[in-house]
Amino acid sequence: MYEWVKVCHIVSVIAWMAAMFYLPRLCVYHADSETGSQQSETFKIMERRLLKGIMTPALIATWVFGLWLMVLLEAWQEGWFAAKFVLVFLLTGYHGVCSRWVKEFARDERKRKPKFFRMVNEIPVVMMILIVILVVVKPF
Repeated sequence: MYEWVKVCHIVSVIAWMAAMFYLPRLCVYHADSETGSQQSETFKIMERRLLKGIMTPALIATWVFGLWLMVLLEAWQEGWFAAKFVLVFLLTGYHGVCSRWVKEFARDERKRKPKFFRMVNEIPVVMMILIVILVVVKPF
């Protein structure tokens, strides 16, 4: 059972991370488009579908399979797991912020410039690298 839960967790994480990398990139292009343009309307559809069709279901699956693994491994007793848990919790918050950006764009609100989205696009990359190091190396 453990191997299958682990496979499901890894696949969920890959889907979630792929969406977390792509959504801010869409926001860069959306922020650069003209409000009300065909391009802007297309970005709204793409962002909504990515968020609701891939990103949020992958987030839920990541948490379900991750918590299942935690129980199977009794990982809560490990220092590396506590650090990983905090980082995943922060990534979940970032997911919520991304969701807010999608809602703002859906209302044609342009509160941030493309440069902002280019910068925040790196947040999930850094977090993912730190999480992978914690899981593989288990430094503490």
